[in-house]
Amino acid sequence: MSSKQTEIRALKTRLENLVDMGVDELRRRPKKAAVARPVERTPSPAADHAAPLKAIRDEIGDCKRCKLCSGRTHIVFGVGDPNAKLMFVGEGPGRDEDLQGEPFVGRAGQLLTKMIEAMGLKRSEVYIANIVKCRPPDNRYPEPDEVETCMPFLLKQIEAVAPKVVITLGNLATQTLLKTKTGIMSLHGRFQDWKGLQVMPTYHPAFLLRNPNMKKPCWEDLKKVIELLKMSS
Repeated sequence: MSSKQTEIRALKTRLENLVDMGVDELRRRPKKAAVARPVERTPSPAADHAAPLKAIRDEIGDCKRCKLCSGRTHIVFGVGDPNAKLMFVGEGPGRDEDLQGEPFVGRAGQLLTKMIEAMGLKRSEVYIANIVKCRPPDNRYPEPDEVETCMPFLLKQIEAVAPKVVITLGNLATQTLLKTKTGIMSLHGRFQDWKGLQVMPTYHPAFLLRNPNMKKPCWEDLKKVIELLKMSS
């Protein structure tokens, strides 16, 4: 073997050793730990709306601000989707609602649930509340001082949920929210602008149970709400 061949072989061997050393070095180097990037989470709109509702309920506490507290079993705050596009406002809790602590669970509530389902919605997809949170004795009309005491909490609920449409059920809910003396017979079926929201006055389910012939006009009112919600979605 010539000296040149010997030199080439030596260089080749040396290069192979250098390559092997490099590979071994890379194998020996500790791998850099992957830096965990914080995951950006978009807050759930429903969660955002639920928090102020809870704050309102906490503010009410074990309310003794008016005389209705003396006869109640439960405060009936409200129920449903905190992020609802549609909100129903009734008058006040009855016997079943007082016992269960949830609005519209008696016969009138069962009819309201059917009305909601006829609109293509689930009860859990809307928000339901009342003008007063405690049952008036013998289901009488809430008195002006009771309405005045409780109304600020309902206004806060509406602001927290921020629905696109509010359906007021019956005379008291409609007249109180809209601050009018006009009756439901004249107001039903016509949208009213209220603080940037659309309010649709219609009949209370309890009234419909006593007057089944008024279910059709009520359904006409609800159909207008369906169309508005479709247009704004």
